Amino acid sequence: MNLFATAQPVVAMIHLGALPGTPACRRSLREIETQALREATIYREAGVHGLMLENMHDTPYLRGHVGPEIVAAIAIIARAIKDAARLPCGLQILAAANTEAIAVAHAAGLEFIRAEGFAFAHVADEGIIQSSAAELLRYRRAIGADHVQVWADVKKKHSSHAITADVAIGETAHAVEFMRGDAVIVTGAVTGDAPQPADVHAVRQATRLPVYLGSGVTAGNVGTFLGEADGFIVGSEFKTGGHWSGKVDAKRVGRFMSAVFANQTPARK
Repeated sequence: MNLFATAQPVVAMIHLGALPGTPACRRSLREIETQALREATIYREAGVHGLMLENMHDTPYLRGHVGPEIVAAIAIIARAIKDAARLPCGLQILAAANTEAIAVAHAAGLEFIRAEGFAFAHVADEGIIQSSAAELLRYRRAIGADHVQVWADVKKKHSSHAITADVAIGETAHAVEFMRGDAVIVTGAVTGDAPQPADVHAVRQATRLPVYLGSGVTAGNVGTFLGEADGFIVGSEFKTGGHWSGKVDAKRVGRFMSAVFANQTPARK
């Protein structure tokens, strides 16, 4: 099911402030929510097509799960964002807390999650991230959340893929489709790095699922990818200085959206 009324949607990242209980937390939940709503307003006014929340400041990340305090906090903020923005919304809960993400998305009325470790294992700085597809989709069915799409990273950034070095990125994308994922996400090596065009092409050739680019897409390079990608998840490019931890800069968002509109290709059949 297509969530967006436009071809090649732009999904803007909201990097939530460090949440209660995490080492870097210095603000109340209300203050974190207020900042997130402010960013959502900037994005909506600039014409983005969707939003995604992420607990990026919760370093160091837990592996494969988070506590109930994080689930509760993100659910409250996610519902507020969804109600205010009136756009398709998703979320990712780091690191690889995919089951919790499904629960929050269902409770808050969001449309999708971003899942790491959906198909094939990899090694992240948190440790080994195992494939989660079987457990995750059974949980989704059990709570009646089949409407919540799962967008799965392939050869995820900030990770070593030596243990699957003999599995090509296209084959990994095909596995996501086989395991009933709803979309695949291609990234560069780290946050802010653009994907390799050859990787995007290989994934496009290997799967019928929508292909989103999940890092490093800028106003300067987006035209390179419009012929292959079905959409873009953008964070760093929208922030002051082009760094994910900066404040959302309305001028940078507007410049990116203008570049997309200027280079837009017709919707893929």
